[in-house]
Amino acid sequence: MYQFLSSYGKRLFGCILNAMSLNCAEINLILEELDLEGSFIQNVVQPSYDTIAFYTYKEGVSRTVLVCLAPGVCRMCETRRKVPKNDKPLRFMEFLRSRIKGSRIASAAQIDDNRLVLWELTHGDERFRLWIRLWSGAANIVVTDGADAILDVFYRRPKRGEITGGSWVMPDPPGSGKTWEVRAFPPGEALSFNENIDRWYAEHASSLSREALLEEARKRHEGRRGRLEAALARLERKRESFLDADRFRHQGDLLTANLWKLSPGMDSVELEDYEKDNAPIRIPLDPLLKPQENAARYYTKYKKALSGLSELEDDITSTKRTLATLAEELRRMEDEPNPLVIHKLLRKQNTPRQQLDKKYPGLVFRVNDWMILVGRTAAENDALLRRHVRGHDHWLHTRDWPGGYVFVKARPGKSVPLDILLDAATLALFYSKGRKAGSADVYHTQVKYLRRAKGAPKGTVLPSNEKNLSVSLDEERLKRLETCKDDE
Repeated sequence: MYQFLSSYGKRLFGCILNAMSLNCAEINLILEELDLEGSFIQNVVQPSYDTIAFYTYKEGVSRTVLVCLAPGVCRMCETRRKVPKNDKPLRFMEFLRSRIKGSRIASAAQIDDNRLVLWELTHGDERFRLWIRLWSGAANIVVTDGADAILDVFYRRPKRGEITGGSWVMPDPPGSGKTWEVRAFPPGEALSFNENIDRWYAEHASSLSREALLEEARKRHEGRRGRLEAALARLERKRESFLDADRFRHQGDLLTANLWKLSPGMDSVELEDYEKDNAPIRIPLDPLLKPQENAARYYTKYKKALSGLSELEDDITSTKRTLATLAEELRRMEDEPNPLVIHKLLRKQNTPRQQLDKKYPGLVFRVNDWMILVGRTAAENDALLRRHVRGHDHWLHTRDWPGGYVFVKARPGKSVPLDILLDAATLALFYSKGRKAGSADVYHTQVKYLRRAKGAPKGTVLPSNEKNLSVSLDEERLKRLETCKDDE
């Protein structure tokens, strides 16, 4: 949960929780109550990047031993709270499941009262040591073999030599010379120290971290909501202009019926509107176009408005649905008392591939205000062609190699720069069978010059007016493009 905080939040969080980690006297009492010697590790669950839970069993008693390595709240104790599972397997958890799961805990003790706990494990003929260092700011879990060769670590710290294949070196204790005492709890229910500690962290450390996580969740929600609301406003303004489709058709009809009144060089013409009792109407003209071309321009506007309106309505509906989903996610977090679950929801929301409503099939890259769409399959190619590209967009495809279609979305009044074409051509090569060859010819043309091939497989087109680019895969260009990938 700690990694979600701002730098200021981390400093504040660290100051607040500085005295909240377990001390050596409390660790000894916790180990005494846990009585782990002879227990078997039945399972391991890692709910977050700073917490792990060991499910143990001994003589008919099951315990969940939670180890938290978060700065300021390092602890190890039994918990009876539900530990949520991670959506994806985490490295250290998978290692423990493959090597440690099923092991018997031969002994569990603190080393020299320095907040370093050692579990001696046996698994058949194998011997392992699991070192749990509960130092704020330097906490870690290290697994070694019987000869102290490091097999894996929770946090990889090369400067300390705590990496796979390294050798375990007993750390010097931080020792302040202070005598520590076990914290006292208000009289009440007859609870063990483990139960009191688990409840105390749930009510204090967890509430503080929960507030920090919720603050981050609200901040992120406000940012995403603001961007979506701005996008929705733009879409609705554009829809208003498209709702004038019939007006464009009517103006085209009026110009066609009165071509004799038009001449090149005119910037407007006043005509009688037969639909409104011959009331005068002034229609803007392009002085550089012929009379017939001016009429055709209004029919083109009409067709674009009709085709664009349907897609706009889909986009508006999708954006509204995403806004509602975001609000529901925030409400769910605010209603969730368990900070581990909030942490999981935040991480899931932060996953790059997480998508609420994907606007475009395939991949989307945004490079210097240019949008590049990549279809990787016949279905994605066909969907892009049918619903997401227009006549002035650029189409690219590798010559002589099967592969995906790449489109560069047109921008009004702008021609596609060569560097953007090279980016798109590189993507066309990368997402084709020619990738292994490392170089190929890529042809490109505008979408309006593509013709569907009758009877051919889905997405097949026949281009005309195409031009050629010779490209080679450039690792630096590919790395830069990877940073421009937009997960819609």
